[in-house]
Amino acid sequence: MPGPLDGVRILELPAIGPVPFLGMLLADLGAEVVRVDKLPGARMGLGDGMAAGALGRGRRSIALDLRRAGGAEVLLRLAAKSDGLIEGFRPGVAERLGIGPAEVLARNPALVYGRMTGWGQDGPLAATAGHDITYLAISGLLHGIGPAAGPPVPPINYVADFGGGAMFLATGLLAGLLHARATGEGQVVDAAMTEGAAYLGSMTRTFLSLGGWTDRREANMLDGGSPNYRCYECADGKFVAVGALEAQFWVALCTAIGQDAETAPSPYDPAKWDDCRSLLETTFKSKTRDEWAEIFAPLDACVAPVLTLEEAPLHPHNVARGSYTQVGDATLAAPAPRFSATPGVTGPLTQVGAATAELLDEAGYSAAELGDLREAGVIE
Repeated sequence: MPGPLDGVRILELPAIGPVPFLGMLLADLGAEVVRVDKLPGARMGLGDGMAAGALGRGRRSIALDLRRAGGAEVLLRLAAKSDGLIEGFRPGVAERLGIGPAEVLARNPALVYGRMTGWGQDGPLAATAGHDITYLAISGLLHGIGPAAGPPVPPINYVADFGGGAMFLATGLLAGLLHARATGEGQVVDAAMTEGAAYLGSMTRTFLSLGGWTDRREANMLDGGSPNYRCYECADGKFVAVGALEAQFWVALCTAIGQDAETAPSPYDPAKWDDCRSLLETTFKSKTRDEWAEIFAPLDACVAPVLTLEEAPLHPHNVARGSYTQVGDATLAAPAPRFSATPGVTGPLTQVGAATAELLDEAGYSAAELGDLREAGVIE
């Protein structure tokens, strides 16, 4: 069955990380995503891996040298028959290539032009380099992640790249497509990772404004400060995650570990946090992670084993739900969320450049024009 975005066509321009992730997401939801890749030999090492790896699944690929004469025209012809475009160039690069919003929207006024950068399209930092960790740094969120002793800990690149960037551009792109379908009017969506990350921190900022949050690490309810919301080491060096915030879950946890919630040090009194944490540290070190997992499995205590990336797909709940799928050599999360009438589809791995001739034919290029593009080095 077709996915919910069946009939939507998106162009994905060359990039690494969150842009290919967004292309994968849209393809999983049923959109026809055409990936524009660099010619072999021109791609970066990381870009190669992204194109041939799991983030490249489910799309057709055309390999172009957009810097050569004629390359921009190919892209513009493809855009003329597309609903949206996503790109992750630094500000000004698409314009220099002749494929910026002005040129694309002139060919297709109803197109939604999605731009993803770390800092946004303007501002003092717009032209500077960055990565997830630096975008997260100026959002204010990185300061609050990690133990109190020592520096903040980067949460891999989940928060700014994929949460603040890809997922926010997905939302903006889909909103723009709804507007375009209703009005025929396209537009530009400017997704800055640091702004998306900051938006993710809205609840914490609200707590801060109300005096319910301390701007220090490991000093709050949800940052590992509260003893009933943190991870504990077990006898085998593995960990369990405790999230027994509400009183009923704390009572269930205490009962499972042989403690009386009325007399045990209370996690709801910050003055007792050290004593409560010490009790839980000693207790959880008395058994292995999997022994604790077995004890807590039938209970509503909000305690779970901390699984590795390799272990997670084998957990009984994930197996029962079919939460993971195999794509090539990689075990990946299955398409999410789930739709009752239009389920998402996991497509095969994308072969870089394999659909070049097919897509150029669909764009109306003649045999003579294809010869000119090859001679100019735009295509192979």
